[in-house]
Amino acid sequence: AAAYWLNLQVQPLSAKPDSAKRHAPDFIVSSFTATTLDEHGAPRFIMTAKKMTHYPDNDSTHLEDPQLASFFPARPTIYTSSKRGEISSKGEEVFLHDEVRLVRAGSETQSAMAFSTAYLHVIPDREQADTDQPVIMTDAHNVVHAVGMQLDNKLRTIKLLSQVRSQHEPEKK
Repeated sequence: AAAYWLNLQVQPLSAKPDSAKRHAPDFIVSSFTATTLDEHGAPRFIMTAKKMTHYPDNDSTHLEDPQLASFFPARPTIYTSSKRGEISSKGEEVFLHDEVRLVRAGSETQSAMAFSTAYLHVIPDREQADTDQPVIMTDAHNVVHAVGMQLDNKLRTIKLLSQVRSQHEPEKK
């Protein structure tokens, strides 16, 4: 028994698990809302989520039911939502997954326009969004199906990448 005890005493200590290597959250926020202001103090972006979880091992931030409202002077507001999302480590990019919907509000000269897809990569500060997944674009008179899309709100362009099919319903008089 003494030899066994002495053997245990001279054994090296077992390595303790490094908590920094575990993929465990360091904080969770429920009913999260963040507002980014422009240079005049007006809201530029408002992001909300049912739940936000941050993981320190890879500096990722995961969102449950995220919604992003983007406000622009003299241009329609853009609303984006999905079932889940992720924010890049520096907060410059947002990756939205599952039932993604982007809606550009209507104006006096244009009807509202909506996009539906399974995945959307958004760069809010550049006013850009893109996907390589199937997308459906609808407005008052059109339904367009495509695979892949690049949206540039600053240039006010939408580029549909492949397999584009469109259906147009003329305005009824």
